Amino acid sequence: MSEQKHPGGPANFDTLAIRTQTERSLHREHSVPMFLTSSFAFDSADHARALFAEEEEGLVYSRYGNPNVDEFIQKLCLLEGCEDGVATASGMAAMFASMAALLSAGDHVVASRAIFGSTHAVLTKVLNRFGVEHTYVDPTDLDGWERAITPRTKMIFVETPSNPGLALVDLQWLGALAKDRGVILNVDNCFATPYLQNPARLGAELVTHSATKFIDGQGRVLGGAILGPARLISEVRSFCRATGPALSAFNAWLLSKSLETLSVRMERHCENALAVASHLQSQKKINEVRYPFLDSHPQVELARRQMRHGGGVVTFEVAGGIEGGTRFLDGLSMITRSSNLGDARSIATHPATTTHSKLTEAERQAVGITPGLVRVSIGLETVTDIIADIEQALDRVK
Repeated sequence: MSEQKHPGGPANFDTLAIRTQTERSLHREHSVPMFLTSSFAFDSADHARALFAEEEEGLVYSRYGNPNVDEFIQKLCLLEGCEDGVATASGMAAMFASMAALLSAGDHVVASRAIFGSTHAVLTKVLNRFGVEHTYVDPTDLDGWERAITPRTKMIFVETPSNPGLALVDLQWLGALAKDRGVILNVDNCFATPYLQNPARLGAELVTHSATKFIDGQGRVLGGAILGPARLISEVRSFCRATGPALSAFNAWLLSKSLETLSVRMERHCENALAVASHLQSQKKINEVRYPFLDSHPQVELARRQMRHGGGVVTFEVAGGIEGGTRFLDGLSMITRSSNLGDARSIATHPATTTHSKLTEAERQAVGITPGLVRVSIGLETVTDIIADIEQALDRVK
């Protein structure tokens, strides 16, 4: 892998995303090819021995490494400001591996109460079976974070903005606390992407991604990534090589290509999302609108301090509870009803009955997932068309 240079040396986001690529082969291809191979040949028996003994660097097996996967990770590391990284087959594989690789029986995790439903399941139904305990904290409760850390705490896990309530965590403050207490701060940066927010530059040690979302941007493939310092990523890599959540070469090729357009897509996502959120504040059948860059968001100053823009997701509470929320979803004409997000096409979902349905009612209420809450991933369509579809669907709500 080599970073292709340009006059002056690459330093800016778009240049790094576009010009970081695998070295050209003897065919001098302009677009990086896909390396669809399960394994790689050795020059000699001693060469094979040296590679397996890790005396030499080189490719052995695509579960361990692949040129397309390596390119994708190198780009993400440059964009996030991280030293090393590992790619995984899905976002949840990344979340799980980032914890399981570094935690042992008796360790303790302090986690934001506002996390994705499947991450909640990892903490409450998987890691607890192996003796890893956890404590939840309100993401905005600074005193709560300090109180929750114990001598057994090894990791703090947060997502910011959160899914789906769009609560924020002060990463600079929490990063300083984690460093002071000798704890790993692990940040799910899926909603923000490297273009809007860089947790590693604000104090996080690990940055995790579901690349399935905005990084892919077109709802085509699954993928995940774990980024951080080499000393931690070495352990994560060993865990992933042994357990096998490998990202395919084809998916890595697509995701690496998608990074080339991430900034221009996120600019449009954010522009559209802010326009939609601003418009919805005046709608009578909506009780509350949440978007990090709205003046009405309780953490708007923090959002503007640690994010470039407010992101591509808007959540709002439709009047009438579950009935109101489902009537709204059923009334949509253009916007897709799906559990995914980050697509070029706008997508709506009802978290209480889908992505966060496994949480108890009390757990949902604790993170602001009310019965009528709707999450809309704002796409790249003409914004007036997005607003028109939302308005006509609201007309169906009693």
